[in-house]
Amino acid sequence: MATTGKSAAVSHVGKIRANNQDSGYAGRHLFLVADGMGGHAGGDVASAIALKRIVEADKPYASAADAEFALQTALLAANTLLAETVFDHPELTGMGTTASAIIRVGNQIALAHIGDSRIYVFRDGKLDQISADHTFVQRLVDSGRITQEEAAVHPRRSVLMRVLGDVDSSPEIDTAILDIQPGDRWLLCSDGLSSYVSDDKIASVLTTFTGAKDACNRLVRESLDQGAPDNVTVVLMDVGDNADSSSNPSLTVGSAALPLTYEADSARRALRLPTLLLHPLKSAQRADSHFEPESEEYLDELILEDKRRAIRRRITWLVGIALIIAAIVVALLFAYRWTQMHYYVGANGETVAIFQGVQQDLGPISLHSVYQQTSIKMEDLNPYTRSTVIDTISAKNLEDARAIIERLAQASNG
Repeated sequence: MATTGKSAAVSHVGKIRANNQDSGYAGRHLFLVADGMGGHAGGDVASAIALKRIVEADKPYASAADAEFALQTALLAANTLLAETVFDHPELTGMGTTASAIIRVGNQIALAHIGDSRIYVFRDGKLDQISADHTFVQRLVDSGRITQEEAAVHPRRSVLMRVLGDVDSSPEIDTAILDIQPGDRWLLCSDGLSSYVSDDKIASVLTTFTGAKDACNRLVRESLDQGAPDNVTVVLMDVGDNADSSSNPSLTVGSAALPLTYEADSARRALRLPTLLLHPLKSAQRADSHFEPESEEYLDELILEDKRRAIRRRITWLVGIALIIAAIVVALLFAYRWTQMHYYVGANGETVAIFQGVQQDLGPISLHSVYQQTSIKMEDLNPYTRSTVIDTISAKNLEDARAIIERLAQASNG
């Protein structure tokens, strides 16, 4: 854990991952989170390279517009550096990283963002997401095809449409200039936090823990309590009355805090990201984020596959429901047939009759019927026998029921 007065940064590998592919930075003016992707193909290297290049923009600026331009330039330069690294180290092919950064200039911030790491502002007790996720599922949400709830469990939720890496030489960077207020808490995080800890819980932590260090510690703890299947990185900048934060020391966490190496271990392999489109990794945990170019061709194919998946899901549900209904109908038919294998003797108005079935009803459905009407009158039976017939006399089978009728006939004649 590292803190800088009113800012803090922490990165945790989580409980599942073998290595930390996140990098975080809390500087004098600049605050940054980068989430590497490509798994063992170099996600840790990608986030570290990008952060080390982008932090060169951590300096004072005359205006927020100057800072915005510097941030955009730094992210594009990091993108170029990643492509050059892949050229020199082919084993890292397919690596990439998200980048979400802010620079404070007086009472404003300049923002630059690409990928699905997030920038939040906590103001007056309310948490708002400032950045937009550059993901396939967010495209579906924005177009009204699915809801936010459906996006949270969508099998393509890890598909990124924009990242820094070796695929797109000129990726589109979101930039903005926003006003800040004393009391603001600006939170930058990787999806290791936002995917597993709800906005309400994040807001609750930021309300309860006023210190930047304590808040970051608690946010990471919340992710760990959810099992922390992904790396989690949190950077928090608290806005005080003093607009000058340049006295704060710079802090780096995550993979960028470690020595940068390009050695390919036995687990690393060259992996072209588009091949994951039609062959996603199947896992109970959230799949590794991967990139698909933000082109209509890939987007259309993903949407078509999503439609096919929805159709398959509906067909599966319909078939399942049909099978369940069929099983219930078959069970009811067998149960009804079983009841019709039984007989008993009872009163049918003023006479005695043999009944087929059982002496019960299933709602409006009668489970018995008159099988054979006899000429034996109830009034001809003695009181005890009459009472027995009214209460019904169970028979082992049809022959036994007929034998009971013969005895009753003899009793009535006597």
